[in-house]
Amino acid sequence: MTKTTEIPPVAVPTTAIRTGKTWRPGLWVEPTVWTKRMLTALEQGVKGGKWFSLIDKVHPVRSLHAAFSQVAANQGAAGVDHMTITMFERHRDEELKKLSEELRGGTYHPQMIRRHYIPKPGSQEKRPLGIPTVRDRVAQTALRMVLGPIFEHEFAEHSYGFRPGRGCKDALRRVDELLKAGYNLIVDADLKSYFDTIPHDRLMTLVGQKVSDGRILTLIEMFLKQGVLDGMQEWTPEMGSPQGAVISPLLSNIYLNPLDHLMAQKGFALVRYADDFVILCRSPEEATQALAAVQEWTAAAGLTLHPTKTRIVNATDDGFEFLGDRIEDGKRYPRTKSLEKLKDTIRAKTKRTSGQCLRAIIGSLNPTLRGWFEYFKHSDRWTLTRLDQWIRMRLRSLLRKRLGLKGRGRGADHHRWPNAFFAKQGLYSLKTAHEWACQSSSRQNH
Repeated sequence: MTKTTEIPPVAVPTTAIRTGKTWRPGLWVEPTVWTKRMLTALEQGVKGGKWFSLIDKVHPVRSLHAAFSQVAANQGAAGVDHMTITMFERHRDEELKKLSEELRGGTYHPQMIRRHYIPKPGSQEKRPLGIPTVRDRVAQTALRMVLGPIFEHEFAEHSYGFRPGRGCKDALRRVDELLKAGYNLIVDADLKSYFDTIPHDRLMTLVGQKVSDGRILTLIEMFLKQGVLDGMQEWTPEMGSPQGAVISPLLSNIYLNPLDHLMAQKGFALVRYADDFVILCRSPEEATQALAAVQEWTAAAGLTLHPTKTRIVNATDDGFEFLGDRIEDGKRYPRTKSLEKLKDTIRAKTKRTSGQCLRAIIGSLNPTLRGWFEYFKHSDRWTLTRLDQWIRMRLRSLLRKRLGLKGRGRGADHHRWPNAFFAKQGLYSLKTAHEWACQSSSRQNH
């Protein structure tokens, strides 16, 4: 294993920061891996604060079967070996037995990662994803099932990304709470190419603070240094953890965990989701101090803050964006990129040349609209109303095309196909869903 260098020390308590909540391991541990004895050790602490002999929890066939179930549920594309999940499943027992023997015998070596690019919403740029093979995803999942609870026990309270029982809504709810409490000055931070720039040696130092099993550490290093196949080019990364790899979210949280605890120790209200975080402050002086602390830590940790995207803003006057929302003057709106992504999806489903019947088109739209609303249901209602209007305009234009009508029609279209017509056809209404959600919330409060 490569010798690692020391990361700037930040004291992290042996028990994660909690706010009156009881830690419930049964919510997130894998029962095929985590025995009662291990859970007791997790709660009471292990000798020396480090875990030994963990590889024997990764390689058993029963652990790999549980890991494959998770991989299969998540689906995903084939890696460089072109083996799909369906193909793997046909020979599952044989493949998992072979993988178990390799992990136990120390002969396992991951294959190259297939590089794939996906478009960034609202941008001409593309986001690189690394796609491991199915068997490598199984091995990483088994490793995560073992390591996840160990580090989850150490993570700070107001870290929300890639954690069991937590999500974007929880992070946004925390931001709302702080804004209502008078934290109106925002340190809006942006880590430049975070996943691609995590220093391997410093990351391994942090992992090694809790794990002493050399085979586990070697396994992690192998995943970090997996070769990448990008078209016809092959290369080995010297830093970073590939987006798309099963183990990357956990490793990314491990690396930023010292920052979470440092901010808490200094009394700053940080809310973090993966590499996206904001610090909410009460005064300009506090905001300046928080930004300086973040700048100092990131520089020491080998990371870079984006020079133009990292700034201090007033939530009332300027507004800021966080996790797909634009938050301004106490109200939440979908940010422009989020709206454009939704509209692009709707445009593709409502082309005037579509040969589908109206009910079929509406049937394809509704799941998209329901999913989008579930995330953005706390947005300003006028945004939702205008979206409803725009969607119906798209459908009216499609219907006019089929009737061979020229021009825009507008008033005539509204008489010919009123809002009630689309409701009768089963079109999901964002405005109506918002009204129902508000009524439900009101009843719960009373």
